[in-house]
Amino acid sequence: MSIDWAALGQVFGVSFAVTVGIVGLFTVGIVGTSRKPAPEGGKEGAAASTAPGVGARVGATAAFALCAAAVAYGIYLIVAG
Repeated sequence: MSIDWAALGQVFGVSFAVTVGIVGLFTVGIVGTSRKPAPEGGKEGAAASTAPGVGARVGATAAFALCAAAVAYGIYLIVAG
């Protein structure tokens, strides 16, 4: 039995890059939907927070959509093959 180490390295590299990319994209989505701390000078003793802006929510939605598309494409590759 012979192992093609170059092909194995390519598969590892591409898998690692795609995994890091999808996790990073998902992280951008989570950060985009997170509540931000209220500015100083607000209510004393209250843990007030503000909702994310419209741009952050749109970016988060786009990031989650790209993650879902990547997962759907991966499932398609597995099922179609």
